[in-house]
Amino acid sequence: MTIPELFQESVQRFGAYPALSSKNGKKWETLNFYQYYQECRRAARALIKLGLQRFHGVGILGFNSVEWLVAALGAILAGGLSVGIYATNSADACQYVITHAKVNVLLVENDQQLRKILSIPPSKMETLKAIVQYKPPMKEKSNNLYSWHDFMELGNSIPDAQLDQIIETQKANQCAVIVYTSGTFGNPKGVMLSHDNITWMAGAVVRDLGLMKTEGKQEVVVSYLPLSHIAAQMMDMWVPIKIGALIYFAEQDALRGTLVHTLKEIKPTAFLAVPRIWEKMHDTIKENLAKSSSLRKKAFFWAKETALKVNARRMVGKRDLPFGYHMAKALVFGRVRSSLGLDHCHAFLSGAAPLPEETSEFFLGLDIPIGEIYGMSESSGPHSISTQSDYRKRSCGRIVSGCENMLAQQNKDGTGEVCMWGRHIFMGYLDREDETLAAIDEEGWLHSGDLGRMDTQGFLYITGRIKEILVTAGGENVAPVPIETLVKEKIPIVSNAMLVGDRAKFLSVLLTLKCETDRKTGVPLNKLSLEVIDFCRSLGSQASTVTEILRQQDQLVYAAIQRGIDAVNQEATSDAQRIQKWAILEKDFSIPGGELGPTTKMKRQFIAQKYKAQIESFYQ
Repeated sequence: MTIPELFQESVQRFGAYPALSSKNGKKWETLNFYQYYQECRRAARALIKLGLQRFHGVGILGFNSVEWLVAALGAILAGGLSVGIYATNSADACQYVITHAKVNVLLVENDQQLRKILSIPPSKMETLKAIVQYKPPMKEKSNNLYSWHDFMELGNSIPDAQLDQIIETQKANQCAVIVYTSGTFGNPKGVMLSHDNITWMAGAVVRDLGLMKTEGKQEVVVSYLPLSHIAAQMMDMWVPIKIGALIYFAEQDALRGTLVHTLKEIKPTAFLAVPRIWEKMHDTIKENLAKSSSLRKKAFFWAKETALKVNARRMVGKRDLPFGYHMAKALVFGRVRSSLGLDHCHAFLSGAAPLPEETSEFFLGLDIPIGEIYGMSESSGPHSISTQSDYRKRSCGRIVSGCENMLAQQNKDGTGEVCMWGRHIFMGYLDREDETLAAIDEEGWLHSGDLGRMDTQGFLYITGRIKEILVTAGGENVAPVPIETLVKEKIPIVSNAMLVGDRAKFLSVLLTLKCETDRKTGVPLNKLSLEVIDFCRSLGSQASTVTEILRQQDQLVYAAIQRGIDAVNQEATSDAQRIQKWAILEKDFSIPGGELGPTTKMKRQFIAQKYKAQIESFYQ
């Protein structure tokens, strides 16, 4: 099925139901599915008028909005390719995507993004014919620059029949979407996804997550993760079209603190977050608990034990509820869900990076089993899905229905490279035949580069990444992620840990402490978070900033960290896996700082370069 066919079917089934809702001041403004489709057709006709060529890109640079979705779908209806560009990209990174995807029309959100694009010499963007700024005010004026209103009016001279002719010529095996990888290693790769990749995967996700529109009720989703990423696109665009779900767009500063207010207001029924969001929620609940009375604390920990017992029984197929469960739900679980805005939610999901075990266990104790999703841009999103009804600790769930999994070059304990096969596997990398042939073997298996194992019930566990493996000077292979996760677990004041020691005699680790962040910029501040301050006070330290700990080499804090490192080393399977040295960095990792990618994954090469002096000092 092509994307236009999926959309047309959706309009026939859900036409009058609300589809997209965004805030104008304090009021939510909503489009139904019929209006949504008509807006996309208007955008498609405008793109044709601007000279969009078949299989050329329409770039979209900005935060999630109605205009983002309308432009993306308009591009596809008009026979072009939807190309999301990360809002955090530099001018050079934007120019690379514009050139590589042969972008004909670029939509930018605001004046700030426009200035970024105008700083690029036009000679470096030869395919670009027009720019549309979709949020006012517009300060710049030029011949090929349009406001959203003027852009949408452009298509009036293009007849519907011309657009319909383009739609009818589209085939399910043709490219519709290009998703750029985050470019952790060199230039990002353009992942080509076909109509069938998208429409088939949307159906598979709906089946496996049990999402549907029942009579009089809709699934409700909040859109806030970058739409340039396949996980957010699948959850915010394709699945909602498939099932007639209602999308609310969060405020721009969602990741800087306002997300929880939006969640409380709209009460989503399905919620996807990256691990950093779940970790922040975890920290907030712990901070609020620390201020509670001793009676409330007792009730909380009693309820937590109850939930862990219930979920342990669920994992072996037992559905009976122990005495006291309903009381725990009324006193604790319901209140916590309500405080997070998740009281109507039935699908709690985490993707893009591994969820720390401590956070996963914490929410399991609140009867919120967070289902981890594992996949890649190259697999059109999820390859395995964990749900509330089909759940195992530390697992990424079962392989998506209709997809195949293989573990290549397994070692003695059954761990091997995760390889994927099915209709969700991408078409290849745009203009990168060599890279495509390296990723997909002769039998059509996509080699993920991730290490994993399967249990006897068919649950997938990701244990590391081949490219991230550190090879010590003694030749021993060390997977950093499990050790880094353990460091954060044993030392709860640590927000990020990055293991180093490739080709070195021993392992060392860079640590950052949990700090407050600037709500406007997302930049980490020097001030420690309340949880870290409480931890310091419990040790007898009066430190309240990172600088105080570093400048004085606070013996109490340093000793506590060393105890945590010792505890990590006790669980090491060999001497080569023990951490010998560590250092606290002055600033936490962040997206603005460049250490984290758009989905908050650590950019190891960037960090290694940025903190080269500290790493070298370990080995001098």
